[in-house]
Amino acid sequence: MATITKLKSGNWRVQVRRKGRYVSETFVRREEARRWALDAENQIDRGETPMNSRLGRLKTFGELVDLHIEDMCEVGKAPGRSKQATLNMLKRELGKLGMTEIDRDCIVTFGRKRAKQGAGPVTVSMDIGAIKLVMAHAAAVHGLPTAVEPINLGRIALKRLGLIGKSNERDRRPTEEELAKLIRYFETKNRQIIPLGRIIKFAIATAMRQEEIFRVTWDDYTERTKMLLIRDRKDPRSKKGNDQRIPLLSVSGYDPVALIQEQRSMRSNEDARIFPYHHKSAGTAFTRACKELAIDDLHFHDLRHEGTSRLFEAGFAIQQVALVTGHKDWKMLRRYTHLRPEALHEFAARRSA
Repeated sequence: MATITKLKSGNWRVQVRRKGRYVSETFVRREEARRWALDAENQIDRGETPMNSRLGRLKTFGELVDLHIEDMCEVGKAPGRSKQATLNMLKRELGKLGMTEIDRDCIVTFGRKRAKQGAGPVTVSMDIGAIKLVMAHAAAVHGLPTAVEPINLGRIALKRLGLIGKSNERDRRPTEEELAKLIRYFETKNRQIIPLGRIIKFAIATAMRQEEIFRVTWDDYTERTKMLLIRDRKDPRSKKGNDQRIPLLSVSGYDPVALIQEQRSMRSNEDARIFPYHHKSAGTAFTRACKELAIDDLHFHDLRHEGTSRLFEAGFAIQQVALVTGHKDWKMLRRYTHLRPEALHEFAARRSA
């Protein structure tokens, strides 16, 4: 039974008591209160939990995206830059559609359009995953009438059409000749401000990511124990607070401790970082050097692959390598490991020694 009462403020309060359930809401207009009361009674009769008025007014997919972002920010898990960019794109492309219009046909049409725009199979797959995440969040957290099954069917269709898929495992490792050319290039380039020759060696010695190298500070380095603290290390679950101490090992052909000591001579009191440069500038310089030296298809991130592979070639086990690379999923660690068969000779020699 619904009771609608006018408050001193001029608003209308509606109270619904039905089948042992009690819910109430406040509205500016009496007609809104009446409609909500009728919907609430029908939901209780169907065994559902009545939806509050704010959620009941949500109609479009764009509003669901905003709701998802708001909820994640509220629990301290605001979307990162990459995810935020994806959500913004989804709002532009699908934001005006009603939540019930996000069906199989919509997903297939969206996937085809993204492919024509130049998005690869992996990118389209991630986009569809983001749509499903928003819809599933609305249903699970707020009880909104959204369905994810049509999205799953759309994904299957796009997979059959070859428009979504997994990324190919990258196995590019720089040769010794390529590394020597790059290091010599940067060490003899007098106008090069960033000491990229030293940084290339450090990247291989530590298997650190590009951003991590340019983020660590002198306070993060413990000389006595040869340890380095990497703060907020990348993690699929949560980056914030995912700090890790890694050992600085000299088994890759380069000594990271010696490289840090070399960097001391360039230390600036104005910047607490060991390598006080912008990571994007370093990446641009690296790419430009590869082009000038005719080194094909080599990325800065491949140095992390190289460092990881050298740790395995030095004889470390998976769990030991993970203490350096930060991988919590050992299956992911396997993707970064591409051992050269020639390395088995040295490994066998160490075992027999």
